[in-house]
Amino acid sequence: MQLTSLLIFAAALFVAAGSPGPSIAALVARVIAKGFRDVFPFLLAMWIGEGIWLSLAVFGLAVVAQTFHFAFVIVKWIGVAYLVYLAWKMWTAPVEAKEGEMPREDSPAKLFLAGMAVTLGNPKIMMFYLALLPTIIDLASVSVVGWVELTATMAVVLVAIDLAWVLAAAQARKLLKSRRAMKIANRVSAGTMAGAAAAIAARS
Repeated sequence: MQLTSLLIFAAALFVAAGSPGPSIAALVARVIAKGFRDVFPFLLAMWIGEGIWLSLAVFGLAVVAQTFHFAFVIVKWIGVAYLVYLAWKMWTAPVEAKEGEMPREDSPAKLFLAGMAVTLGNPKIMMFYLALLPTIIDLASVSVVGWVELTATMAVVLVAIDLAWVLAAAQARKLLKSRRAMKIANRVSAGTMAGAAAAIAARS
């Protein structure tokens, strides 16, 4: 694949993925509330989910997404329900944790499934790959090697963007030392997570 095409794809993805949306909101809320150490299963699932959408577009399987639209709707609402559950946990989380201690973490499997549900159920991501990507790249001419190049480009862009958001959220978290600040952080994170759930639910 030509370098120009990859750069155009990277630029378009950077704009689309860099703009705060439900996935980024959920990610930032999670880091502020719990720290960055346990967020990587969530991140990995987000990246794999985007890779799935990219593969569907590249291999001409958009019809699959349309045929099994009901399945994707179910995935979307599972993601919404789990984000609401996380928001409730953050809102009610204890704030008297000692220095160096954190409340009990969710299991990596649960975080991975949450990240996958959020990504696969996010219409913004689906529309980028299935509707906008064909206007950026001539998908009919993309070979397996081209798909690998697109996937690698996607990974580089998403890793850079998402880790930047994680770093920013982690730095903000360091400023929250007092019990009152922790309570405010939990409530803000809960509100952000609930907002992410509402944004996904409202999009058709």
